Amino acid sequence: MTGEVDLATIGSLLADRTRATFLLTLLNGGLTSASALADRAEVSRSLASSHLRKLVEGGLLAVEPRGRQRLYRLASQSIADALEVLILLAPPARVSTLRAANDRDNLRRGRLCYDHLAGRVGVALADQLVAAELLAPEADGYAVPAAGADAFATLEIDVAALADRSRPLTRACLDWSERRHHLAGSLGAALSGELLRRGWLETREASRIVTVTPAGRDALHDVFGLAPASLDLPHGDPVPTATAAA
Repeated sequence: MTGEVDLATIGSLLADRTRATFLLTLLNGGLTSASALADRAEVSRSLASSHLRKLVEGGLLAVEPRGRQRLYRLASQSIADALEVLILLAPPARVSTLRAANDRDNLRRGRLCYDHLAGRVGVALADQLVAAELLAPEADGYAVPAAGADAFATLEIDVAALADRSRPLTRACLDWSERRHHLAGSLGAALSGELLRRGWLETREASRIVTVTPAGRDALHDVFGLAPASLDLPHGDPVPTATAAA
Protein backbone atom coordinates (compact mmCIF):
# COMPACT_ATOMS: atom_id res chain seq x y z
CA MET A 1 0.00 0.00 0.00
CA THR A 2 1.18 3.52 -0.79
CA GLY A 3 -0.45 5.28 2.15
CA GLU A 4 -2.57 7.45 -0.17
CA VAL A 5 -6.18 6.32 -0.84
CA ASP A 6 -7.83 2.94 -1.33
CA LEU A 7 -9.13 3.46 -4.85
CA ALA A 8 -9.73 -0.28 -5.18
CA THR A 9 -12.64 -0.02 -2.73
CA ILE A 10 -14.49 2.30 -5.10
CA GLY A 11 -13.52 0.06 -7.99
CA SER A 12 -15.02 -2.97 -6.28
CA LEU A 13 -18.34 -1.14 -5.83
CA LEU A 14 -18.44 -0.30 -9.53
CA ALA A 15 -17.34 -3.76 -10.67
CA ASP A 16 -20.82 -5.25 -10.64
CA ARG A 17 -23.35 -4.70 -13.42
CA THR A 18 -26.33 -4.46 -11.07
CA ARG A 19 -24.68 -1.80 -8.94
CA ALA A 20 -23.48 0.01 -12.06
CA THR A 21 -27.06 0.01 -13.38
CA PHE A 22 -28.28 1.55 -10.13
CA LEU A 23 -25.65 4.30 -10.30
CA LEU A 24 -26.39 5.11 -13.93
CA THR A 25 -30.13 5.17 -13.24
CA LEU A 26 -29.67 7.53 -10.30
CA LEU A 27 -27.86 9.96 -12.56
CA ASN A 28 -31.42 11.14 -13.15
CA GLY A 29 -30.81 13.25 -10.05
CA GLY A 30 -33.94 12.09 -8.25
CA LEU A 31 -35.09 9.79 -5.48
CA THR A 32 -35.95 6.26 -6.57
CA SER A 33 -37.40 3.31 -4.69
CA ALA A 34 -35.56 0.02 -4.27
CA SER A 35 -38.33 -1.81 -6.11
CA ALA A 36 -38.08 0.50 -9.13
CA LEU A 37 -34.32 0.08 -9.20
CA ALA A 38 -34.71 -3.69 -8.96
CA ASP A 39 -37.09 -3.65 -11.93
CA ARG A 40 -34.68 -1.47 -13.88
CA ALA A 41 -31.78 -3.87 -13.26
CA GLU A 42 -34.04 -6.92 -13.71
CA VAL A 43 -33.04 -8.45 -10.37
CA SER A 44 -34.99 -9.63 -7.33
CA ARG A 45 -35.93 -7.23 -4.55
CA SER A 46 -33.70 -9.08 -2.07
CA LEU A 47 -30.67 -8.94 -4.36
CA ALA A 48 -31.30 -5.26 -5.06
CA SER A 49 -31.42 -4.53 -1.33
CA SER A 50 -28.08 -6.24 -0.82
CA HIS A 51 -26.42 -4.20 -3.56
CA LEU A 52 -28.03 -0.96 -2.40
CA ARG A 53 -26.76 -1.55 1.12
CA LYS A 54 -23.21 -1.91 -0.19
CA LEU A 55 -23.48 1.31 -2.20
CA VAL A 56 -24.81 3.22 0.81
CA GLU A 57 -22.12 1.81 3.10
CA GLY A 58 -19.52 2.70 0.47
CA GLY A 59 -20.66 6.32 0.43
CA LEU A 60 -21.89 6.37 -3.17
CA LEU A 61 -25.61 6.44 -2.38
CA ALA A 62 -27.77 8.06 0.27
CA VAL A 63 -31.10 6.69 1.46
CA GLU A 64 -34.11 8.71 2.65
CA PRO A 65 -37.04 7.07 4.47
CA ARG A 66 -40.46 8.14 3.15
CA GLY A 67 -43.16 6.41 5.15
CA ARG A 68 -42.69 2.69 4.59
CA GLN A 69 -40.46 3.26 1.59
CA ARG A 70 -36.73 3.84 1.41
CA LEU A 71 -35.77 6.07 -1.49
CA TYR A 72 -32.25 6.22 -2.92
CA ARG A 73 -30.20 8.94 -4.59
CA LEU A 74 -26.56 9.65 -5.40
CA ALA A 75 -24.80 10.78 -2.25
CA SER A 76 -23.50 14.05 -3.69
CA GLN A 77 -22.84 16.17 -6.74
CA SER A 78 -19.20 15.02 -6.63
CA ILE A 79 -20.34 11.41 -7.10
CA ALA A 80 -22.29 12.46 -10.20
CA ASP A 81 -19.28 14.39 -11.52
CA ALA A 82 -17.02 11.35 -11.04
CA LEU A 83 -19.50 9.07 -12.80
CA GLU A 84 -19.72 11.48 -15.74
CA VAL A 85 -15.96 11.25 -16.21
CA LEU A 86 -15.95 7.45 -15.95
CA ILE A 87 -18.80 7.21 -18.45
CA LEU A 88 -16.67 8.90 -21.08
CA LEU A 89 -14.04 6.16 -20.63
CA ALA A 90 -16.45 3.21 -20.65
CA PRO A 91 -17.21 1.07 -23.72
CA PRO A 92 -20.83 1.01 -24.96
CA ALA A 93 -23.15 -1.56 -23.48
CA ARG A 94 -24.11 -4.33 -25.88
CA VAL A 95 -27.71 -4.08 -27.12
CA SER A 96 -29.43 -7.43 -27.68
CA THR A 97 -33.16 -6.72 -27.22
CA LEU A 98 -35.69 -4.35 -28.76
CA ARG A 99 -36.29 -2.77 -25.36
CA ALA A 100 -32.59 -2.07 -24.95
CA ALA A 101 -32.37 -0.63 -28.46
CA ASN A 102 -35.34 1.67 -27.78
CA ASP A 103 -33.83 2.78 -24.46
CA ARG A 104 -30.52 3.50 -26.19
CA ASP A 105 -32.18 5.65 -28.85
CA ASN A 106 -34.36 7.45 -26.30
CA LEU A 107 -31.31 8.19 -24.15
CA ARG A 108 -29.60 9.64 -27.19
CA ARG A 109 -32.59 11.87 -27.90
CA GLY A 110 -32.79 13.28 -24.40
CA ARG A 111 -31.63 12.39 -20.92
CA LEU A 112 -30.73 13.89 -17.57
CA CYS A 113 -27.05 14.11 -16.78
CA TYR A 114 -27.75 14.29 -13.03
CA ASP A 115 -29.47 17.68 -12.93
CA HIS A 116 -29.03 19.07 -16.44
CA LEU A 117 -30.10 18.17 -19.96
CA ALA A 118 -27.98 15.95 -22.18
CA GLY A 119 -28.38 14.08 -25.43
CA ARG A 120 -29.70 15.56 -28.65
CA VAL A 121 -32.02 17.96 -26.86
CA GLY A 122 -29.33 19.21 -24.46
CA VAL A 123 -26.76 19.82 -27.19
CA ALA A 124 -29.28 21.37 -29.59
CA LEU A 125 -30.43 23.76 -26.87
CA ALA A 126 -26.87 24.75 -25.94
CA ASP A 127 -26.01 25.27 -29.61
CA GLN A 128 -29.07 27.46 -30.11
CA LEU A 129 -28.32 29.54 -27.00
CA VAL A 130 -24.88 30.24 -28.44
CA ALA A 131 -26.22 30.95 -31.95
CA ALA A 132 -28.75 33.40 -30.50
CA GLU A 133 -25.94 35.07 -28.51
CA LEU A 134 -27.64 34.23 -25.22
CA LEU A 135 -24.51 32.31 -24.19
CA ALA A 136 -20.92 32.92 -25.25
CA PRO A 137 -18.44 30.00 -25.20
CA GLU A 138 -15.37 30.47 -23.00
CA ALA A 139 -12.84 28.18 -21.34
CA ASP A 140 -14.67 25.20 -19.78
CA GLY A 141 -18.03 26.95 -19.83
CA TYR A 142 -20.11 29.84 -21.11
CA ALA A 143 -20.40 33.54 -20.33
CA VAL A 144 -23.95 34.87 -19.96
CA PRO A 145 -24.37 38.26 -21.69
CA ALA A 146 -27.12 40.69 -20.72
CA ALA A 147 -29.41 39.39 -23.48
CA GLY A 148 -29.02 35.88 -22.08
CA ALA A 149 -29.80 36.97 -18.54
CA ASP A 150 -32.94 38.69 -19.83
CA ALA A 151 -34.01 35.58 -21.76
CA PHE A 152 -33.54 33.35 -18.72
CA ALA A 153 -35.43 35.86 -16.59
CA THR A 154 -38.52 35.24 -18.75
CA LEU A 155 -38.39 31.71 -17.33
CA GLU A 156 -38.01 33.09 -13.79
CA ILE A 157 -34.32 32.10 -13.67
CA ASP A 158 -32.19 34.70 -11.87
CA VAL A 159 -28.71 34.43 -13.38
CA ALA A 160 -27.18 36.92 -10.92
CA ALA A 161 -28.43 34.92 -7.94
CA LEU A 162 -27.07 31.69 -9.43
CA ALA A 163 -23.70 33.34 -10.04
CA ASP A 164 -23.41 34.10 -6.30
CA ARG A 165 -23.50 30.40 -5.41
CA SER A 166 -20.40 28.31 -4.79
CA ARG A 167 -21.20 26.04 -7.73
CA PRO A 168 -19.96 27.30 -11.11
CA LEU A 169 -22.65 29.19 -13.01
CA THR A 170 -21.97 27.29 -16.24
CA ARG A 171 -19.90 24.33 -17.35
CA ALA A 172 -19.46 22.81 -20.80
CA CYS A 173 -20.18 19.10 -20.32
CA LEU A 174 -19.02 16.78 -23.12
CA ASP A 175 -21.93 14.77 -24.49
CA TRP A 176 -21.16 11.13 -25.33
CA SER A 177 -23.68 10.70 -28.14
CA GLU A 178 -23.45 14.08 -29.85
CA ARG A 179 -19.69 14.54 -29.45
CA ARG A 180 -20.33 18.17 -28.52
CA HIS A 181 -21.04 20.05 -25.32
CA HIS A 182 -24.23 20.70 -23.43
CA LEU A 183 -24.88 23.21 -20.65
CA ALA A 184 -24.15 22.14 -17.08
CA GLY A 185 -23.47 24.08 -13.88
CA SER A 186 -26.05 25.87 -11.75
CA LEU A 187 -27.59 27.54 -14.81
CA GLY A 188 -27.94 24.22 -16.63
CA ALA A 189 -29.58 22.71 -13.56
CA ALA A 190 -31.95 25.66 -13.11
CA LEU A 191 -32.94 25.60 -16.78
CA SER A 192 -33.65 21.85 -16.75
CA GLY A 193 -35.63 22.15 -13.54
CA GLU A 194 -37.75 24.96 -14.92
CA LEU A 195 -38.47 23.13 -18.18
CA LEU A 196 -39.60 20.12 -16.16
CA ARG A 197 -41.71 22.28 -13.84
CA ARG A 198 -43.49 23.86 -16.81
CA GLY A 199 -44.24 20.46 -18.33
CA TRP A 200 -42.09 21.12 -21.39
CA LEU A 201 -40.09 18.03 -20.52
CA GLU A 202 -41.27 14.70 -19.11
CA THR A 203 -39.29 12.08 -17.20
CA ARG A 204 -39.84 8.41 -16.37
CA GLU A 205 -39.48 6.60 -13.08
CA ALA A 206 -36.10 4.88 -12.60
CA SER A 207 -34.80 6.27 -15.88
CA ARG A 208 -32.72 9.16 -17.15
CA ILE A 209 -34.75 9.41 -20.35
CA VAL A 210 -36.31 12.83 -20.96
CA THR A 211 -38.98 13.53 -23.57
CA VAL A 212 -39.77 16.97 -24.97
CA THR A 213 -43.54 17.40 -24.92
CA PRO A 214 -45.43 18.93 -27.88
CA ALA A 215 -45.95 22.07 -25.78
CA GLY A 216 -42.24 22.04 -24.98
CA ARG A 217 -41.22 21.89 -28.63
CA ASP A 218 -43.35 24.95 -29.34
CA ALA A 219 -42.18 26.81 -26.25
CA LEU A 220 -38.48 26.18 -26.86
CA HIS A 221 -38.94 27.59 -30.35
CA ASP A 222 -40.84 30.63 -29.08
CA VAL A 223 -38.46 31.43 -26.20
CA PHE A 224 -35.07 30.49 -27.64
CA GLY A 225 -35.70 30.04 -31.36
CA LEU A 226 -34.91 26.32 -31.17
CA ALA A 227 -36.08 24.55 -34.33
CA PRO A 228 -38.21 21.50 -33.38
CA ALA A 229 -36.50 19.39 -36.06
CA SER A 230 -33.15 19.86 -34.31
CA LEU A 231 -34.42 17.72 -31.42
CA ASP A 232 -34.83 14.62 -33.56
CA LEU A 233 -32.17 12.03 -34.34
CA PRO A 234 -31.19 12.15 -38.02
CA HIS A 235 -32.60 9.25 -40.03
CA GLY A 236 -30.07 6.46 -40.25
CA ASP A 237 -27.79 8.15 -37.69
CA PRO A 238 -25.15 5.57 -36.67
CA VAL A 239 -24.92 4.44 -33.07
CA PRO A 240 -21.87 5.88 -31.27
CA THR A 241 -19.21 3.27 -30.57
CA ALA A 242 -16.63 5.08 -28.48
CA THR A 243 -18.33 5.67 -25.14
CA ALA A 244 -21.22 4.78 -22.91
CA ALA A 245 -24.12 7.00 -21.89
CA ALA A 246 -23.33 10.21 -20.03
